Amino acid sequence: MSELVERLAHVRARIERASLAVGRDPAAVKLLAVSKMQSPERVLEAVRAGLLAFGENRVQEAEGKIPAVTAACDSPIEWHLIGGLQRNKARRAVELFDVIESVDRLELLVALEKAASERGVRPRILLQVNIDRELQKGGCMPSKLAELAAEADACPSLELVGLMAIPRAWDNPEQVRPAFARLRGLLADLNRTRPRERALRELSMGMTSDYEVAVQEGATLLRIGTALFGERERK
Repeated sequence: MSELVERLAHVRARIERASLAVGRDPAAVKLLAVSKMQSPERVLEAVRAGLLAFGENRVQEAEGKIPAVTAACDSPIEWHLIGGLQRNKARRAVELFDVIESVDRLELLVALEKAASERGVRPRILLQVNIDRELQKGGCMPSKLAELAAEADACPSLELVGLMAIPRAWDNPEQVRPAFARLRGLLADLNRTRPRERALRELSMGMTSDYEVAVQEGATLLRIGTALFGERERK
C-alpha cells in the first residue's frame, strides 16, 4: 500500500469520525485534494487511489497539468480553482476549471460571465469571503456579501453554489471554529432570502490543520494537500 493510499484512508476515517460526532452524513463532505506543485504523475497516482476532485491555486500551473492528467485518465475529474484570480485570466479559468471558488469582486464576476457566455458553458462559482477581515487577504468583506451574491445571481452563465473562506491561521484548530461558524451563518443569511430551489449548499472551508473542526461546523468541501501528499519540497 502506497503512502498516499494510507494517508487518504487516514483522512477519510477522521472525516467520518468528525461527521458522526455531530450527526452529519460523511458522504455530505467532499474531499478536494490540493494538487498545487504536484506533478501530473502524482495527481494520477491520487486518481488511482480514489480521488476525483482536485484544487489548483494558479491558472498558469494548471494550464499544463490539467490537459496532461485528462489525456492520461479515463475517470471524470472535477477541477476547482481555489487561488486568487486576476481578471485577465478569467477566460482561461473558465476553459480549465469546473468550479471557481475564489470569486470576490464585481469586476471578476463580469469577466467570468463574459468568458463563460462566449464559450457556452456554465461553471459553478463560490464567493470567497474575507471572514476575518484581514487586509492582506483576498475575499469579499462580509458586509458586502449580499450585494455581491445578488450580482452573481444576475449572471446567467455562472451558477452560484456557495461560499469559501481562508480563516486566519492558528496553532490550535479550535481557535478557527468561530470563523467557520461565521461563514456558516453568512450562508444561512443568504439562503433566508433565496427560493429553496436556488439555495446555496456549498461551504468550502477547512485545510490540513483544521479540517475536522470545519466538518463539525458544516463544511461540504475540504481543501486538503499536505495530509494527502506530504510536505512539499522547498526549492
